[in-house]
Amino acid sequence: MERVIDLDEAAAVLAGRRGGWQAAGLDVGRLTWRDAEAPWPQPLETDRARALDPDSVGIVVSGTGDAVLSVVLFRGGWADVDFLDGADGGGALPASDITSATDFGARLDRWIARAFGSAERAG
Repeated sequence: MERVIDLDEAAAVLAGRRGGWQAAGLDVGRLTWRDAEAPWPQPLETDRARALDPDSVGIVVSGTGDAVLSVVLFRGGWADVDFLDGADGGGALPASDITSATDFGARLDRWIARAFGSAERAG
């Protein structure tokens, strides 16, 4: 898989938003890593050191009611983004052609707003 995104930089983006999300009443799960070299089925690791050659990093953020956002970013420049918003059900959000950790952060802000209305109203 081509390395478009530095997943450690993306993890720093996620870590930088954690406190704000928690202050807004969101429950923020631990980061999960998948090692590209691990035998199938590749386990998800919460310890970055156990993913020697990570090909994805993921997180789950939960709000009030049934609101949940799951994001898994792949180093190839796309993400699997699924949400339940407690209002109209939810679904998958478009997440391709991500070019950098900064681009990922901007999209992440939009995905959070879509799933929870806004982080400020989540609590």
